[in-house]
Amino acid sequence: MKEIKLVLETALLVGQEPLSLHELKKLFDFELNTDILRKLLEELRQDWTGRGVELVSVASGWRFQARVEYQKHLDRLNPEKPPRYSRAVMETLAIIAYKQPVTRGDIEDIRGVTVSSQVIKTLEERGWIDAVGHRDVPGRPALFATTRQMLDDLGLRSLEELPQMEQTDVNLLATSNE
Repeated sequence: MKEIKLVLETALLVGQEPLSLHELKKLFDFELNTDILRKLLEELRQDWTGRGVELVSVASGWRFQARVEYQKHLDRLNPEKPPRYSRAVMETLAIIAYKQPVTRGDIEDIRGVTVSSQVIKTLEERGWIDAVGHRDVPGRPALFATTRQMLDDLGLRSLEELPQMEQTDVNLLATSNE
């Protein structure tokens, strides 16, 4: 089991993207039971407790990442500022995340203003939303939903981990659907 843990640790440390359980199983030339794999990943997570990086499970799988409290130090190595998103972009993302799948018209009804093509384009280019189909109404507008990439970037495993909306936000979204 020690050798298996070392192989898992190595793959996760050098991987550029999160690795799913299915992908991790491919590391071995024998069938590795999913329950055993999960147990070994939990052991690895414990092994890294108290260090500057941690093993986390996100929507796309498992990855090592810097602990939040050390990020400010790492930011000094790369002084580029992360992209800043406009309020319109963030509001649109929030509406899609909480109400998906939604059309552009749904978003406009909730926000009360027109959604520019640039807002949708920004979210699509970032890999945070995708068109997942079309509503069966005249014009067949695209239905937008969030992606695994958005969950990964936010460090979430699923949409259920999104923060609860405040009551005023719930009322706003509820009245827009009437």
